[in-house]
Amino acid sequence: MPSPVQQEPGPARMRRSLGVKDGVAIAASSTAATTSIGIGMGTLAAYAGRQTPALLLLAFVPILGIALSYARLNRSEPNCGSGYTWVGRSIGPWPGFLTGWVVLVGNVIFMAYTGTVTGSVVLQFLNKLGLYSVWGLRLDPASTGVSTAVGLVALVVVTVTAITGVRAATRLQMALLIFEYVVLLVFCGYALLIGDQPFSLSWLNPLEIGSMQGVAQGMVLAVFFYWGWDAAFSVNEETRNSTDAARGGLIALVAMMGLFLVGAFAFQRVMSTGELVHNGPQALTFLGGKLAPEPWASLPLAALMCSAFASLQSSVIPTARGTLAMARDRTLGPVWQRVHPRYGSPAVGTLLIMALAALLAVLAVGIPKLNDMILTAVNSIGLTVALYYGLTALACAVRFRDSLRAGAVRALRDVVVPAVSALSLFGLGGYLVWDYATMSDHFEASPDNGWFMLLLPTLFVLAGLATAAWAKWIRHAPYFHTGQGTDAEAIALPMDGDGRPLPSPVEG
Repeated sequence: MPSPVQQEPGPARMRRSLGVKDGVAIAASSTAATTSIGIGMGTLAAYAGRQTPALLLLAFVPILGIALSYARLNRSEPNCGSGYTWVGRSIGPWPGFLTGWVVLVGNVIFMAYTGTVTGSVVLQFLNKLGLYSVWGLRLDPASTGVSTAVGLVALVVVTVTAITGVRAATRLQMALLIFEYVVLLVFCGYALLIGDQPFSLSWLNPLEIGSMQGVAQGMVLAVFFYWGWDAAFSVNEETRNSTDAARGGLIALVAMMGLFLVGAFAFQRVMSTGELVHNGPQALTFLGGKLAPEPWASLPLAALMCSAFASLQSSVIPTARGTLAMARDRTLGPVWQRVHPRYGSPAVGTLLIMALAALLAVLAVGIPKLNDMILTAVNSIGLTVALYYGLTALACAVRFRDSLRAGAVRALRDVVVPAVSALSLFGLGGYLVWDYATMSDHFEASPDNGWFMLLLPTLFVLAGLATAAWAKWIRHAPYFHTGQGTDAEAIALPMDGDGRPLPSPVEG
């Protein structure tokens, strides 16, 4: 009988119809290069100045090591739980559960703020069309309240598409990606040619950032830029070959690095640092206006809108499948593994995730400025992303530690690179925790208050530990005794009249 690591995962319903290009679409959409460039370059410039390209290159190094760790672990144990399953088996159930938990919480926060950003982009587009108010309500893209209301509608739309099938969702994402990247590359390429800001090699020198705090904070933001490529590993059980998920994630990651650098150089060729910071989440719109007349100037905004919708949709997919893996281990309640009898997707979990993101988005309206909301969300997610990426890479080093005796190449690939990548992110996170704890002398709900920025990720981790304790001692989840994830075949499948499992919509 095959061991749990060797078992073929994936319920019969989740037919293996996805390939490399589908993994690329999911990973690229989740990373959301156009959204990161369009709304994040100004935030990154606030910390890194003209050295933003250098910071993006610097952050890529440990992230590449993390991606290689994911690929290695995926070859050994393909599972839609990814880090949650791998860390639980290699290091222990408590850090394993925490890995799955912070992915869940991070994605819910991401969806909440991205929904609001999507609403803001839609409002910008309506303003471009000459519509500035409806029934006396100003359609102000900088208004967190109005943007959130529009974003909630977007959340509902992407949730419906995620429930009705991954295959259809990836086809939509691929179409959106092609459009947005063509527009992005055309405008950024034009900006590189005609920009009036002189290029300098100092843009590639991180030592000129000026302060360790700026480097550390900028690195967390840059890690957040890259976050999302691992979404390709969440559909392992719907992929024809488990290596396709790894290829899709790695291809998307390298492509995103190239796009980020092109975008950073293009923005800095056209805008000063002050203009970048001032325009914030509307920097891409500003770029379009500087480079072309209407209606062409609105194309970057349309690309940003496509990117925001695609990233929302691609965030729902891996989060729902991660909670499915946790629910079948009984570390989360059974409601999370309820699968739609027709569409074959974790529909109830998807709806719950959307509801949680919507609730969080409404609560975040208390932060009146959209820029402040974005920065608060990014700071919170950045630390938790560094934690779970680091734990997953460490799991790779621990699991394959015997490779140290199998030759230099294998030792470097399976142990040294993952361990160094993990320690880099742990060190970065530890420094920022210390910096946040000492930078303020009072508490204030503000994105520049260290205690507030530290409070949010701390609450996430404590809530995760409390939920893990409930799962271990109240729900008696076997995961906390073995550290091993339950094989996906354990999920009861809905059958047709002849006793055969119902087909999955991913067969498309």
